[in-house]
Amino acid sequence: MSQITLLSAVEQLALLRAEKISPLELAEEHIRQIERLNPHLNAIVNFSELDAERIRAQARALMTASGPRGPLYGLPMTIKSSIATAGLQCEVGSLLRQGMVAEKDAVVVSRVRQAGANILGTTNCPEFLMAYETDNRLHGQTRNPWDVAFTSGGSSGGESAAIAAGMSAAGLGSDSGGSVRTPAHFTGICSLKPTPGRIPATGHVPPCIGPFSILGAIGPMARTIEDARLLFETLCAPHATDPVSPPVALRPIGRSELKQVPIGYFEDDGLVPVTLETRLAVHAAVRALQEQGFSVTPFHPNALEDARKLWWKFFVRCGAMLVESMVTDRRDQLSPVLLDFLSIAHQDPPLGGEELLQAWANLDLVRGQLLREMQPFPVLLCPVCAVPAFRHGERSWMVDGQQVDYLDAMRYTQWFNLLGAPAAVVPVGRSPEGLPIGVQVAGRPFEDEIVLGIADAIDKEFGFVPPPGLETTQSW
Repeated sequence: MSQITLLSAVEQLALLRAEKISPLELAEEHIRQIERLNPHLNAIVNFSELDAERIRAQARALMTASGPRGPLYGLPMTIKSSIATAGLQCEVGSLLRQGMVAEKDAVVVSRVRQAGANILGTTNCPEFLMAYETDNRLHGQTRNPWDVAFTSGGSSGGESAAIAAGMSAAGLGSDSGGSVRTPAHFTGICSLKPTPGRIPATGHVPPCIGPFSILGAIGPMARTIEDARLLFETLCAPHATDPVSPPVALRPIGRSELKQVPIGYFEDDGLVPVTLETRLAVHAAVRALQEQGFSVTPFHPNALEDARKLWWKFFVRCGAMLVESMVTDRRDQLSPVLLDFLSIAHQDPPLGGEELLQAWANLDLVRGQLLREMQPFPVLLCPVCAVPAFRHGERSWMVDGQQVDYLDAMRYTQWFNLLGAPAAVVPVGRSPEGLPIGVQVAGRPFEDEIVLGIADAIDKEFGFVPPPGLETTQSW
């Protein structure tokens, strides 16, 4: 197997710039990797010889184009199938959208094309994105390249599996409750959920509107934080017709300035325990930062649980109402993972207008409380999830003698969606089964560059490790 597809995006781009490989040759390497591994992992949807020819044609067009080359010139990338990519499926994992092809690029897709990226295809996700496991009745189950008996996460699980397995150099996912961070944690890659709007979300399906304009964001996924930062810097710019897109310019931050930022860390939230290996990963990241001269101190914000409860109202209860409005009389076509989500949501009564209005008011109050608590520690280091990747279909685990249920295990990402804050994931440790364990670096809204800088300091100490078994699929 050619190892070039497992190099970082930055390293692949350097080879392209030095003309040590052409966009067509690099595309061919990725096509071979997809044809070899995608049948086992099911990360890229409906990949065919027609797609391979399209990718080759795109590479040739890049090579013959006149004018300056963009920062992503020739880079093979994938896009989550909920982000409109002209000419490719935008089915969002649902039989209700079967055969739907995007007519127009989302803003971010248009920007990666303008930057010179070669789009390989779109990646699998759970139906309407409402799960931390990627499985649906339309395209089936996406498997974790570390062990196909385990999930690659959700909702950007196809994207994470493709990148971890070297089928894609980098890509774009979306996150309203951990959906780029949990899959990165499960598959041993990096990701960033940016401040909403810094990367415009226009063209995402379902749209990031209403409460999801605060909860949701399109974010980069890659094998290194350096790659994620390159994508962030390429895509981060206001969009004139996006009401959530802020006029915030990129702010370069040097290493010495980063070391002046106090970092608070915690191993768990005091309510839901995490595995021992998760604690060890947090401590390893703390030590790595301290040895580099960063100030890292134990700290636990008090408003986290209030934030989680509000996230639940908006994502789970409002989200279920939005899904119900889309499915109408076609419920019999829904995927089991979506029906599972709806059954959880229906344990609470439907949101009434007064409760929703009160929740909307509390949104600002809780966000304000969290921001006040984060004044002495603008950056937080904590787990991504209570558990590493789980086996397909699992919905509870015993951790420290306590049963931890599905959505509770994932709460460690949900706080920062409610806050509308940037949060990155870096792979650090391993579970007893040898599965990756990441740590999460979160900051205050619009301080994405600080989060990326500190996450990069951790990533430089640990770094991407290819999943075992990529040389041969016989072990799968």
